[in-house]
Order: sequence, then structure tokens, then C-alpha cells
Amino acid sequence: MTESAEMSDRISIIVPTGMLGGGVSRAQVQYGLRRGASAIAVDSGSTDSGPAYLARGVSKMNRESIKRDLQILMAEAHRAKIPLLVGTCGTSGTDSGVDWTRDIVLEVATELSIGPKIVCLYSEQKADELIRKNSRGEITPLPPLGPISDADLKSCEHIVALMGPEPYIAALQAGADIVLGGRTTDTAVLAAVPLMRGAGVAQAWHAAKIAECGGLCTVNPSLGGVLMHVGRDAFEIEPLDIDNQCSPETLSAHLLYENSDPFTLTEPGGVLDASDAEYRWVDNRITRVTGSRWTPKPYTMKLEGARGGDFQTIMFIGIEDPEVLANLDEFHDLMQKTLTGRIRKTFGDEAVRFDVSLRIYGWNGTSGRPVPRGTVPPRDVGVMFVVTAPTQDLANRMAKACNPYFFHTPLRPGIEMPSYAFPFTPAEIPRGQVYEFVLNHVVHTSDAFELVRSVSVDPARANKGALDA
Repeated sequence: MTESAEMSDRISIIVPTGMLGGGVSRAQVQYGLRRGASAIAVDSGSTDSGPAYLARGVSKMNRESIKRDLQILMAEAHRAKIPLLVGTCGTSGTDSGVDWTRDIVLEVATELSIGPKIVCLYSEQKADELIRKNSRGEITPLPPLGPISDADLKSCEHIVALMGPEPYIAALQAGADIVLGGRTTDTAVLAAVPLMRGAGVAQAWHAAKIAECGGLCTVNPSLGGVLMHVGRDAFEIEPLDIDNQCSPETLSAHLLYENSDPFTLTEPGGVLDASDAEYRWVDNRITRVTGSRWTPKPYTMKLEGARGGDFQTIMFIGIEDPEVLANLDEFHDLMQKTLTGRIRKTFGDEAVRFDVSLRIYGWNGTSGRPVPRGTVPPRDVGVMFVVTAPTQDLANRMAKACNPYFFHTPLRPGIEMPSYAFPFTPAEIPRGQVYEFVLNHVVHTSDAFELVRSVSVDPARANKGALDA
């Protein structure tokens, strides 16, 4: 490949996977190093799996998967003497998520006999401070929500503010080998090193947006991560697997991923405008992008908060009855009425607040939308019963009260009582507490560091006994 002048001072960043713990390849990381990578950057979080992880402050990923990836990334980064950046530690970026990841990093460092300089960045917020900011008009809603109340802020189990790249840059400039961040925009952790080293601002942000999910922007996402090459006026995205491709189509399409506008992207401190971007093949594997623009804006950080609510119990059945399958909408409505009535009649005053939901998988259990007329009935369906109530005990008892009706209600009166198939016994399965997101707001800050706390970790603490002490 012949490099043009616009890519002569490129900064290359390995993005080994879309989410730490998803699996990384040592061979791919080593390929990126041979291609001149200046850093390894990886996201470790998401809101994709709902509010439970933020509300509980726990990781979606298991410890073993996180450790396995870190063993590879830390060893290769140390050998190459380049930094490793991890954003949104522990899935939701809470303080406990950062500490959990830090402990794994220290354990791996001990096993590798290395002593990296580690900096932890925390962005979890206290409700009382946000209430003060809210009273000064420094918190504004994002559609479709309206102004946030003090009560809503206090109700959140955890609240995090999404960092930009500046705290990562400051940590690296202070000599950090590994930076572990709390909640961060997916792009910021990838854009940090290119921005620090003088790449084009628009180019760094645009490249980071495309590469944020690793190989998802490639022709074959199952073949691993990507390599960002960011220059002053252009950037390139290259797959880390030599048999994979980053095409103009797959790169341009990624601006629509988790983004309602295919041309603009709002980040802390500015807006990326890709409306004039051009995507062109460099060779049969790599695509180059030019024409991105960046407009600075007053600094804001998005807030995410979640809280716990009621409790649920679920049950499952499978149905092959051809009469039921031919009249599933009718069956659903009958069952819904029957079970709701059963609960109200049985529990009286205890049934002040509850909900029964039936989800028919194989029919409309995923979408919930009415099925078009003329649709051929499926061969069989699975039906999930969900009851939601203020306590787990009440949800369990309501499910038990519904048990015989859920398993044996006929489609119409006069039909011999059926027995639908149940896969588990006991049939009722306590699902636990239900969680919900509360915040979809931004907080206006004086700068990128106002809501971020930075803590250096002594490598000597890699001894777990020191941590326990």
C-alpha cells in the first residue's frame, strides 16, 4: 500500500474486540503491533443489556473471560512498550466496576511478573451533587424525557457520567501504562491516543466511532478486531485478520449503529459531521475515509442512572395443539383474561398492583406486534408467563395460583381439558427484581475533568494480599 501525504503521520490503534471479555486473538494483536500500533484501546461496557448491571453495579461479563483477554493484551502491550486503555470497566462504568477490573489487572500483572503504572478514572456521581447542579439549570433532558426531579435522582442506585478522552490523555501524559476508565463514551477511549498525538480531531472521532465495536465494521465480524490508522486529514480502518475486509459499505454503515443520525455524532465537547465524508478502497482489505468535520461545542457529559423496581416470576409452556395454533390471538386474549381474573379473585386487596404478560414465541413473542392476517400457523409455540408484583414472594404466589390455569386452559368451553408441555419443575421460576433506566440527560460541566476522579495504583499492590489488607 502506498501512503498518501494525508496519512504520512498516522497514529495506529489496535481495537482487538468490541467488548473486553468477548475474546481476543494474540496473533491479531501481534499483527497490529507489526503494523506500527501506538496503543491498544478497548471498550468494556454497554447499556445494550439493560439497566440491571448499572443498578446493581456488577459486570455482564464473567471474570474468567475478562482475565483471559487481559492476559493477552497486557502481555503484548508490555512487550511492545505501548499503553493499554480500557473504557467503561465492569459493563456500566460504576466505581465498583473499575475496582473489579483493577483487581483483575493487578492479578494478571503478578502472574506476568510486570509492574505497570495503572491509573483508574472514576465517573460515578452522587445524587446530592447532581441535585445542586439541577437546581442551577446545569442538567438538561434528551428526547423523549423532560426535566429530572430530585426524587428521581435520589431513587437511582448508581449514576454515572460519560467521560470524554481528556482524562485518558492526562493519565497517559502522567506516565500511565494502563488506564482503566469508568463510564466513557465508546468512542472516547479509542480517540484518546490519536488526539493526544496530534491527529485530526474529526478523523480521530470518526475512526473511533467506526471501530468502537471491533470487527462489527468488517465484512465478516466473526473474524476479530480492527486497526485504526488516523492521520491529520484522513483515516483508515484495517481488519486485524488478513482474510477479512473493511469495505466502504461496512464502514459507512456503522455511523447508524446506536445512532439515530447517519451523518452526525454528538460527543463531549463537540459534534462530528460526516455528511461530506468519502469512503474509498485503499486495497482489497482497507478503506480510507476523508472529509470528516468537527465542530466544538460547550462541554457536556451524558448521565445514566438506574433503579430497582418490582419483582417477577416466570413460567414456560410449549404448545402443539393445532386448534390453539390456528387461533393464537384468541388464545392469548382468553389466557390473559383468565389469569388476570384468577389473581384478582384469589388475592383481593393484595392485588392492588400487578401485571400479567404472556409472550408467545414463534408467533409474536419478540415483536409484540399483531401478526398479519393469512399468516400460516406455526407448528408449535412457546409461551412465557410473566407476573410482576411489589415483592418476590407475592409474584411467586401469584404464579402458583395461575399454575393450573396456565397449563390447562382450553381454547373454548366444552373442549376436553388440555395439558400443555412444561419444561421445568417447579414450574414457577423467580426472576428477581426488575430494573429501569431513569436518566437520559446531559450535565453541563466547566471542563472535561470536573466530574472525573483519577487515582494512581501502586504496582506493588499487585499482590492480592495487599488488596485484601
